[in-house]
Amino acid sequence: MTKSKYQRVVLKLSGEAFADRSIGYGIDAQVVGRIAEEVTAAQRDLGVEIAVVVGGGNIFRGMSGAKRGMNRARADYMGMLATVINALALQDAIEACDQAARVQTAISMAQIAEPYIPLRAIRHLEKQRVVIFAAGTGNPYFTTDTTAALRAAEIGAEAVLKGTHSGVDGVYSADPRTNPDAIKLDTLTHMDVLTRGLEVMDSTAITFCNDNRLPIHVFNVMEPGNIHRALMGEAIGTLVVTP
Repeated sequence: MTKSKYQRVVLKLSGEAFADRSIGYGIDAQVVGRIAEEVTAAQRDLGVEIAVVVGGGNIFRGMSGAKRGMNRARADYMGMLATVINALALQDAIEACDQAARVQTAISMAQIAEPYIPLRAIRHLEKQRVVIFAAGTGNPYFTTDTTAALRAAEIGAEAVLKGTHSGVDGVYSADPRTNPDAIKLDTLTHMDVLTRGLEVMDSTAITFCNDNRLPIHVFNVMEPGNIHRALMGEAIGTLVVTP
């Protein structure tokens, strides 16, 4: 069996990666199915334990609601519920590939998912089940980027794989979609991200990963096969490390 660079990882997916490109929101079943197939193949072929954190921006984003005048905490809770919808869609797609998957939520909803219990999540991973973490941290004012960093530390993951969805294949010195002079950065440190204000993950997540020496591999998840390549440690995207 070809071996992954990592034994256990957290894959962070934005909700927008699931969106129907024709309308810019909702869930594109083909995209979710393709990601599910890649996760399943990686788990089976590489022997890696994979947990997933998915956002909810394709359905509702708390910050957007707050900007329209909503109570910020209430808007964030709505965004957490959106992540549960995406998690259930991904679970269904993974199970359609004959791969066991479990959804664990930070907000109790016993009829549809397990509560988040770190030791139970670890046990699922050890039994080669994919675990999908939903409802963020369970607290408003925190992003799903921070959730991914926190869950990775809690379950003993060796890295956070940050899948981008906008066609950008890593971290650049500026936005390559608007600045033709932007330079792709193959490797940098967490402190580089913070001091240069680079858009990788929010500053809370970056600081947490730095403090806990968690590497972040940023890559284009919309390119077929990139999940496998990232797990193999291939030089795609950008690697953020602690020196």
